[in-house]
Amino acid sequence: MLWDRGRDAAPVAPVSASQLRVLYSLERERGINLRTLGEMLGSSPPSVSRLCDRLEALGFVRRTPSPVSRRELMLDLTGSGTAYLSELRLQREEVLRSVIESMSPESRTALRDGLGAFRDAVERGALIPGTHRVDRADRTA
Repeated sequence: MLWDRGRDAAPVAPVSASQLRVLYSLERERGINLRTLGEMLGSSPPSVSRLCDRLEALGFVRRTPSPVSRRELMLDLTGSGTAYLSELRLQREEVLRSVIESMSPESRTALRDGLGAFRDAVERGALIPGTHRVDRADRTA
């Protein structure tokens, strides 16, 4: 619900939800090819290619030749794409922060404790099928 509130207050235009997934994927996995991106998204190569065409036209994605294969293109976020995601996160964080700040101190404590218990459950291995175990060094709480 909090994420939805943040999303509603910080619209993702000019990109669709699918295009936003592409941007987040490219942020996590820099320099991947279309096939790998398609596998990550569970989409066909032609679909992924069209999404990337639109994002490239917006200046958010860049395709460059692969150093490994002349037939492959690597996908990366541009500076504009990275800035767009940063601004979107800032807007969403502001909304979420204002909601949390409106809560009573007791409710904020309960939220903190509940989220801590959730994180601990994930670390113990209560994972969603197909995900990987979270390492303490990788965690950002």
